[in-house]
Amino acid sequence: MQATNRTRSPYEQQLSDFRLGYSKAGCVTSIVLVLAGFGLDYFSYPERLTEFTLLRVLVSVLTFAILRVLFTDFGRQHVRALTMLWLLLPQLMISFMIYTTDGAQSIYFVGLHLALYAVGIILPISFVEGVGFGVVTLALYVAACTFHTDAASNSSRMVTNTLFILFSGVTSVFCTWFNEKARIRLFQLQHEVSEKNAELVSTNKALAEIKGHMMQQEKMAALGTLAAGLLHEVNNPVNYSLMALNMAQMDAAPLGSDMLKESLADAKEGMQRVQGIVTDLKTFAYQKPGDDASRIFLFEKALKSALRLTGFELKGIEVSTDLPMDSHVHGDEPAVIGVLINLLGNAALALQKSGRKAAQIGVRAERVDGRLHVAVRDNGTGITPENLVRVFEPFFTTREVGKGLGLGLSVSYAIINRHGGELRVASEPGEWTEFTFDLRLANLNA
Repeated sequence: MQATNRTRSPYEQQLSDFRLGYSKAGCVTSIVLVLAGFGLDYFSYPERLTEFTLLRVLVSVLTFAILRVLFTDFGRQHVRALTMLWLLLPQLMISFMIYTTDGAQSIYFVGLHLALYAVGIILPISFVEGVGFGVVTLALYVAACTFHTDAASNSSRMVTNTLFILFSGVTSVFCTWFNEKARIRLFQLQHEVSEKNAELVSTNKALAEIKGHMMQQEKMAALGTLAAGLLHEVNNPVNYSLMALNMAQMDAAPLGSDMLKESLADAKEGMQRVQGIVTDLKTFAYQKPGDDASRIFLFEKALKSALRLTGFELKGIEVSTDLPMDSHVHGDEPAVIGVLINLLGNAALALQKSGRKAAQIGVRAERVDGRLHVAVRDNGTGITPENLVRVFEPFFTTREVGKGLGLGLSVSYAIINRHGGELRVASEPGEWTEFTFDLRLANLNA
């Protein structure tokens, strides 16, 4: 039975829950009506009052016991059989009363009609169960009248009442059939509405994510425009300063002072570093459409740009690189720099959380089958299995509120996918995390 329950259709499961509730309520109603029949016994057959009272109490106790069982797991699994059982208890009681009183002349046969109508109209039983209940009720009545002592003299009355019970049974069965069809249709409508609601929720969620992406892209575009202007403004004074420093180094005064000469050299080196950062930012900010988005560039140069741009985050972390002699690839250099910045920044954050003394990030690349396979590995906190399957989901982040949008890895995944590769992740919680991706190699000899 348990295996059958596990393979129930949604309609059968809903019907089972529906039947369980009605069966519990039906038990209570049956107990009340059976005990209320005490008045009928008192006025119709006072000489049998004690006998019938005990019989009604017995039926009520048995029905109450079935009611208690319906509240258990066994009851939920066998609700159909238990429902039919408590339905037959009053029929058996009424049939016995007919047999022990006036047979076909007994007024108790009305109770059989009431039970048939109640089952057909109210209780959610199946068509087959309705037919079975009607046949058993009819058989019980015929047996009670047939075995009565005055059966021969009341044969015509028995036939008349039997026909009435048959009519009631047929009516009950048709009601059961129509109710079952109505329940199936109602379930189908509920199922369709649930599916439509689920589709609407999914659509609304997708629209909300698209809206979030568009807003983020608009913000990034605005920041890119602002950054481009600022970089232009910063680059000019940097160039002027470098020209001034070059001229100052050529003057006679610095040549006669080692301290001044060293200071000018340090200042020039600092300005050159600023100039390099500005150049990297310009490369990252200016995303050119068209053929430029798939131009040939040196991956090693892109990696150096990303390392310089994340220099502040990588302080105190040992960064090692292992690249082939030729790392020319096809692709969108600014976008690839963005991917590297995101991976290096995440690795730095993981190392910061881990508190390791020997914090390390390793970037290695190798040429395999016409593609450059890149791996970025850190020995930080690692990623738990439940988060590992979600790291590329938009807006998923383990950072504190306000510390990240959860878009970095999803955007990076889309960038690598646009380059014909795939961004993958592997990790051992508490030990290490490694992100890998691949880019198409450039054939410089073609």
